[in-house]
Amino acid sequence: MDHARNVARARSLSPRSLLTRNIVLLVALVAFTQICSLTVLLHYVQRPRVERAATAFADYVQRIDRTLAPLRADEGRAAAARLGAVEALPSTLDDEPRRDLVHFYRMIQRRVFLDALRRHLPADMPVIWQTGRTQKLWIRVHVAGAPYWITLPLNEEAEVSGVTTALVLSIVLALAAALTGFAIQRHINRPLRELAQAAQQLSAGEEPAPLPTNGPTEIAQVSAAFNQMMAALRQAETTRALMLAGVSHDIRTPLTKLRLAIAMSPSGGERRERDEGGEGNEGNDDSLAASAQRYLDQIDTILQQFMDYAGSGERETPQPGDLNALVSQLAADFAGLGHDFELSLGEVPVFAFRPIGTLRMLMNLMQNAVAYGRTGLAVRTWTERGMAWVAVGDRGQGLTAEALEQLKAPFSRGSNARTLSAGTGLGLAIVERIARLHGGSLQFRARDGGGLEALVNMPLLPAAPHSQASAQQRKTR
Repeated sequence: MDHARNVARARSLSPRSLLTRNIVLLVALVAFTQICSLTVLLHYVQRPRVERAATAFADYVQRIDRTLAPLRADEGRAAAARLGAVEALPSTLDDEPRRDLVHFYRMIQRRVFLDALRRHLPADMPVIWQTGRTQKLWIRVHVAGAPYWITLPLNEEAEVSGVTTALVLSIVLALAAALTGFAIQRHINRPLRELAQAAQQLSAGEEPAPLPTNGPTEIAQVSAAFNQMMAALRQAETTRALMLAGVSHDIRTPLTKLRLAIAMSPSGGERRERDEGGEGNEGNDDSLAASAQRYLDQIDTILQQFMDYAGSGERETPQPGDLNALVSQLAADFAGLGHDFELSLGEVPVFAFRPIGTLRMLMNLMQNAVAYGRTGLAVRTWTERGMAWVAVGDRGQGLTAEALEQLKAPFSRGSNARTLSAGTGLGLAIVERIARLHGGSLQFRARDGGGLEALVNMPLLPAAPHSQASAQQRKTR
């Protein structure tokens, strides 16, 4: 469990975008090469230089020792005074170097210098490097046969080097690599961003413009493949529209003829006036004609639902409109059929939506409420977080909200749909498809006091000022 948690944490901390990954890779590569270069510089260039300086310094110190050792006592004391030599080291002497990350290379060179110097000096001539504010090198020599500690000037090669310049150059190169990677990745990301925007437009039912194919070879191949896919989709859409139009025409033509033949056939009251003795037969004929007419209506409804689902308004252009006015118009139409909806319309501004698709979406929801709820019919509208909401509710005892979620799939029908054979299981699928086409969604939830509510939302897309004025004029009329 802990291992899985650690893996998940590592994945969350790893860079996700291609831009960040490439910059990190370039910086890491430059840092690795600079570390390798500094290692070679310190080990094969600086170290031999420092060791040579330590060897020359040790020879210099030994010559001083050989010069001062044979002096008489009075000459030795005078020479020690001139050299500033002392018989004992200061009590506050600190020979432990402080850690200095900024000048770490100096610490490395100092260690190399001291080690080489101690190897070339006799054991009775110890060396101590005083650290602190002042840097001093203490060496014990023999003056007139007595041990004295003297401080000697350091060779410049032991303290000064060009590593600082190398470190600054490394940082500059790392920044240059990061900026170069950023510029390259921005150049690569531009066509990728255009591809993502085109894919989003395609998923929203819009037809994006062809992508440019003049970029890098790999990106150009992806753009060309996307353009080819778009051309294939346009051809498929044209073929689908033509096929649907042909199917609709070929099916509805015989249906119209059959409906006309039933209407023109002798039945009902006319036949009863001609032959009063055939009441039973005439009743059967009337019933058969009425049943045939109902079946024709059901076939026509099913065909229309198939056409609605196949179309769903992808080619319809969003137009600024008044959602509350559309809801009121639908409620008035249903009231004329004997189904009264209680309206609770909030403040919804004029925004852009597909009027025919939205009308079809709300009509399907209200028809479902009439068919399956029958009582407590109500429609509410409001706005929330940049979205326009419409809720269609009823007090029916039908399916639960969880069961209705499963009916969003095409051709799915609930158990309470058996009594309504005219349905195809496409009503909610059409509603969800239109809602998604607008950038919204379809939801279900239990209604306070019993029953269910179907909720659809659509983003409040801004409308042009002149379009808003026109919509306001239409509203006042």
